[in-house]
Amino acid sequence: MRALFLAFALLLAAPVAGHAQTNPQVTGVPGNPTPMLPPVADELEVLKALQGGRVAGRITIPDQQAANLIQPAGRSWRDFHNVTLAWVGGVAVLGMLGILVLFRLSKGRIPIEGGPSGRTIQRFNLLERANHWMVASTFIILALSGLNLTFGRHILLPIVGPEAFTAISQWGKYAHNFLAFPFTLGLVLMLLLWIKDNIPNGTDIRWLKAGGGLIGNAHPDSGRFNAGQKGIFWITILGGAAVAVTGYMLVFPFMFTDIAGMQLSHMIHSIVSVLMIAVMLAHIYIGTIGMEGASAAMTTGQVDLNWAKQHHNLWVEKELASGRGADAPGTAKAAGAD
Repeated sequence: MRALFLAFALLLAAPVAGHAQTNPQVTGVPGNPTPMLPPVADELEVLKALQGGRVAGRITIPDQQAANLIQPAGRSWRDFHNVTLAWVGGVAVLGMLGILVLFRLSKGRIPIEGGPSGRTIQRFNLLERANHWMVASTFIILALSGLNLTFGRHILLPIVGPEAFTAISQWGKYAHNFLAFPFTLGLVLMLLLWIKDNIPNGTDIRWLKAGGGLIGNAHPDSGRFNAGQKGIFWITILGGAAVAVTGYMLVFPFMFTDIAGMQLSHMIHSIVSVLMIAVMLAHIYIGTIGMEGASAAMTTGQVDLNWAKQHHNLWVEKELASGRGADAPGTAKAAGAD
């Protein structure tokens, strides 16, 4: 009986031994390890994800973008939005506010030398003022709604609560998308109206060397727009064009580019926007509380003659020579007179 059982065991072991001999790599001999079997599709996808590659599935709907399960570049974009943009925006906006406060404390409000003359000269016509306010008002709403996307959860949400913050963010998004169109239209019209007066020239170099009259007591010569205003103009036109183009790529997703292009568009859009906001804070300050007589240029369109001579003397001379003189009560006081 024992011999019969041993013979039966040998018969069962024979196929296994034969298989081992036909596969000499499975020997257990050092230096000749068992080769890895080709990984299946799921393992390849997991390996790709671990190595930072894109992971996609199979779909039957027309939108093939929905097949992406993991898009590693999205991690870089998320870090940019949550960290880099917050730092750049915070430093730019708060830094500019700090500079303006220091400027106000050191220089005070820039006065009209000799005081108002009582005579005015037309600075901007109705079309120019209307277009300026269309661009300015839409820019302010676009800026506030855009800043809310970056800082709202940290600043506004704790103050107003989740319900109000949700409503503000929702309507802000609608405003941000739709007001982009009149903003762009205003930029085009602004370019057509003012480009001829904003071409840099030698007078601008001398104006910059003199610090624009902010350093010392001298007021350098200037035409209709000085070098600082020309800088604001070109920042508005070029920066506005950049945020408009990249913004439309985000408003109409995947119409002009893929996900990588949209992420790049968002980065350009947001960085240029926060830098423009910082610059416009300085522009708003000088045009309102920072300089006596400046706000009238964009409200009534008429500025005091002494103000015009102080800041844009070459333009005043040209206007008077062409017969477009000042509205004059009889008792006008010359610029700089006591």
